[in-house]
Amino acid sequence: MKISTITTSVVAALCCAQAITAEDVADATTLAADPVARAEATVAKMTLEEKVVLTHGIMPLPFGFDVDIPEEAIAGAGYVPGIARLGIPALTETDASLGVSYIGGIRGDGATALPSGVAMASSWNPDLMARGGAMIGAEARAKGFNVLLAGGANLMRDPRNGRTFEYLSEDPLLSGKLVGAAIGGIQSNHIISTIKHFALNGQETGRKFADARISEAAARESDLLAFQIGIEDGKPGSVMCAYNPVNGAPSCASDWLLNTVLKQDWGYPGFVMSDWGAVPGLDAALGGLDQQSGAQLDPKVFFGNDLKAKAAADPKWMARLDDMNKRILTAIYASGADKNPAKPGGSIDFDAHANVAEDVAKQGIVLLKNAGDLLPLSKSVRHIAVIGGYADAGVPAGSGSSLVHAEGGPSVTVPTAAGNPFAALMSETYHASAPLKAIKAAVPDATVVYRNGRYVADAVIAAKKADVAIIFATQWMTEGLDVPDLSLPNGQDALIAAVAEANPNTIVVLETGGPVLMPWLDQTGAVMEAWYPGIRGAEAIASVLFGDTNPSGRLPISFPANLKDLPRPVLDGSLTLEPDFLGAPKPGETLSVNYDIEGSDVGYRYNAREGHKALFPFGFGLSYTSFSLSGLKTDGTSASFTVSNTGKRAGATVAQLYLVSQNGGVKQRLVGFQRVALAPGESRQVTVDIDPRLLADWKEEGWSLPAGEYGFALGHDAERLEAPVVARMPARAWQD
Repeated sequence: MKISTITTSVVAALCCAQAITAEDVADATTLAADPVARAEATVAKMTLEEKVVLTHGIMPLPFGFDVDIPEEAIAGAGYVPGIARLGIPALTETDASLGVSYIGGIRGDGATALPSGVAMASSWNPDLMARGGAMIGAEARAKGFNVLLAGGANLMRDPRNGRTFEYLSEDPLLSGKLVGAAIGGIQSNHIISTIKHFALNGQETGRKFADARISEAAARESDLLAFQIGIEDGKPGSVMCAYNPVNGAPSCASDWLLNTVLKQDWGYPGFVMSDWGAVPGLDAALGGLDQQSGAQLDPKVFFGNDLKAKAAADPKWMARLDDMNKRILTAIYASGADKNPAKPGGSIDFDAHANVAEDVAKQGIVLLKNAGDLLPLSKSVRHIAVIGGYADAGVPAGSGSSLVHAEGGPSVTVPTAAGNPFAALMSETYHASAPLKAIKAAVPDATVVYRNGRYVADAVIAAKKADVAIIFATQWMTEGLDVPDLSLPNGQDALIAAVAEANPNTIVVLETGGPVLMPWLDQTGAVMEAWYPGIRGAEAIASVLFGDTNPSGRLPISFPANLKDLPRPVLDGSLTLEPDFLGAPKPGETLSVNYDIEGSDVGYRYNAREGHKALFPFGFGLSYTSFSLSGLKTDGTSASFTVSNTGKRAGATVAQLYLVSQNGGVKQRLVGFQRVALAPGESRQVTVDIDPRLLADWKEEGWSLPAGEYGFALGHDAERLEAPVVARMPARAWQD
C-alpha cells in the first residue's frame, strides 16, 4: 500500500504536549506513516458494537428492496456508515470503471463517459489508462464518493460474455498492466478503488452459479496473474469477489482464493468486499470475506448481529472480526480518505474530462481493413451516405451497473427487461455524440444523407447515389445477459452485404462490445472497430475517418474466424437456462464451466496451441503509415529492439514481444509491449523488462522455470511475427 508521511504540524503538536518522549514521537510517526499500524491502533479502541459497523453496507437505491436509506447516504451503489468517535468516514460507493454510474438519473446529475473497457485496452497505453482513472476518480470525489467499484481485470475467455465490453483483454500481462495504471489514477484522488471480479468471472449466463472448473496451475498462469499484476501495480484498497463459484466454492467464500492466494501468497493488506448479493452465509467471513456489500440483496445481513454474536462467544471469530476491521481501515488510511473527505458539490471540468474521453476513443479505435487505401477519406468528397446504428443521434453504451451518461441522459433509449427491478440499468442507450453531425462538420461542403437502415432497399438506393457509404453497425451488450452468437443483430449483416454490393466504397464502423463475425468482410472497402466510444465517440470516429487522427489501436482480444474455433463453441447453459439479471438458480439448477479445455491458453494462446487462425488476431491493427521492428536482443530477462516509422505520416504503433517456444515446444505468451509514436522516417530504441512469471509454469510448490532454450519474437500482432531469437536460461523456482 502507498505510505504517507506524518506532517510537520502533527510532530510539532506531539513535541509540545506534556510528558512526550522521543520514543512517543517515533511511535506516533510510525502510526501516521504506516496505514496498517494505524489500523491496528484504531481496532484496539473499538467496542464490539463498533466492530460490526464497517463490515456490512446497503445499496442506497429505491429499486424495490425494503431498506432504510440514511439521509446522509448518496444515491449510488453502496453505503457503509462511519464511526465519528474514531474519525472513521462513511464509505460512499459508486460504480464503475467507465465513469460515475448514471443509475437511471436518480441523482439528477451526469458524468463523463469513457469508452468501454475493451476500447481503452485497445490503446495498449498505461499512461492513458492512468489519465482516464484520474478523471473518473476526480468526478467520483466531486460527487461525494470515496470508493469506486472499478478495476475490471477478468480475462475474456468467451467473447459472448455480456460484460466483455467492461473488461480489458484476453492476456494477463496486458490486463494487469492496464488495470493497475487505471487504479493508480483513480486512487490519486484520495479515494479507494476495487479490483474485480475475483475471480474467473467468464459469463453472465447462470452468473451466480456457473462453477468455473480449472486447475490451480492454469488459474495462476492466467486470470489470477492478471489480478496479481494489477494489485502489484495499482495497490487497490479493496478486492471485490465474484458471483460465480470456482472449483465448487463461492468466490466470496473461497478459502483458497481469498485466504491462500490473495492474503497469504500475495500478502494483500486491503479488504475483500462482496459483489452485491454474492454472500452465501456467515461462514464467508472465515473464507476470507471482509465486508458484505448491498446486504439487502442477500438472504439476510450476515455480517451484523450474527457476526457480533459469534465474535462475543469465540476468540477465533473475534480475531477474524478484528482482522476484517483492520483491513478496511488500512484501505481508508492508505488512500487518505479520512484526512481528505469527499463531499458532494465539488467542481468538475466537464470539457477537460471530455477531452480525456476523446483521446481514449481516438487511441482505442482499431482499423481492421483498408483496401486500396480507401481511408482516410478526402475532405473533398462530394456525396456521403451514412447508414444505420442511430448515427443521426448518438453512439452506443454498454449497459448494467457500469452505465454512464451525461446530464440529460441518453439521446436514444430502447427499453428492455421490462418488470426487472434493474430495468433502468439494462436499457439499450446511446450517448448524445452523433456521428452524422461530426461527419457533416468534417466535410461541410459535401452532401451527407442519412438512412436508418431499417429498410435495406432504401439504404441501397442511398448508397448507389453516394461516392462513399458509411455503415454504423451496433452490437448491444449488457451485464446480466450474454449474446447468443457473434452475428450483428437486427439483420445488420444482410444490410452491410447489400450496401457493399451497391457501392464498393463501403466503410463499416463497428460499435460493438466485443468481437463479431464478418460474413461480408471481403465485399467491403474498409472496416473500423470503434467499440463503445464514449461521450466524444462521434468526434473521435470522424477524426480517424478523415485522417486528422492516424489510427493506432490494436486488438486486445482475438476475433475468431468461426465459433467452432472457441474452446466452447456452445456457451455453457445457453441452451437450457433463462436469462436472469439477479442470477439466482432455480431449485436443482446447476452449471459447470470447464475452463481446463483451454487452461491458461486463453485467446491467442489457444489459437497458437490448436493451430487456429483468427479472423483478426490479438494485437492486430492497421495504420495510415507503416512500421518495422528489428534488432531484437534478449537474455530472457529483458529485451531491446528498434521500432521505425517507414511511411510518410506520423503515427503510433504497439511493438509486441512474444515468447514463442520453450525447449522446442510451441508456447506463445505476450511478455512485453510498448506503444511508440514516431515521425515519418524516425526510429527509436525500445527496452522492455520480462516478468519471469510469464515464462514459467506453476507447480504445486510455486513458479518453476525449466532450464533450456526460450524463443522470443517481435510481433506486429500475435500471428505476424518476426524471426525468433533464442535465449538460453537456467532453471529457477520461486514462491509468490
